[in-house]
Amino acid sequence: MNKKVEASLIPGKPTPRGNYPHVKRAGDFLFISGTSSRRPDNTFAGANTDSLGTVILDIKEQTRAVIENIESTLQSVDAEIKDLVEITTFLVNMNDFGGYNEVYSEFFDFDGPSRTTVAVHQLPHPLLLIEIKAIAFKPL
Repeated sequence: MNKKVEASLIPGKPTPRGNYPHVKRAGDFLFISGTSSRRPDNTFAGANTDSLGTVILDIKEQTRAVIENIESTLQSVDAEIKDLVEITTFLVNMNDFGGYNEVYSEFFDFDGPSRTTVAVHQLPHPLLLIEIKAIAFKPL
């Protein structure tokens, strides 16, 4: 029996940093909470330290990890990345837009989800350059 509204925490995903689900189904729509490049062990894809201890943040690596995290979240509820209808992207620095857009284009063509990209002052962790929330349409 399918429920019309159902919130899910996905095993193997990083624990949310608040009281919210990874994904929530409302009828035929799936709402993906803000997703970052954070791994289950609380490290971040695209955040490395060089031999001198300098932190190097990579927007391309973070973008790829975020989209792959969204893809695996969708798969956990029997949906696919092609089911996405809307994406909202939050960038800490609009100078990263080019690298973000380059990687985004590896996953989506012009007929992919509608998209809005905004600059924000900061995200929930200083190593994050990007966060994406998404909506998918997947009939029950």
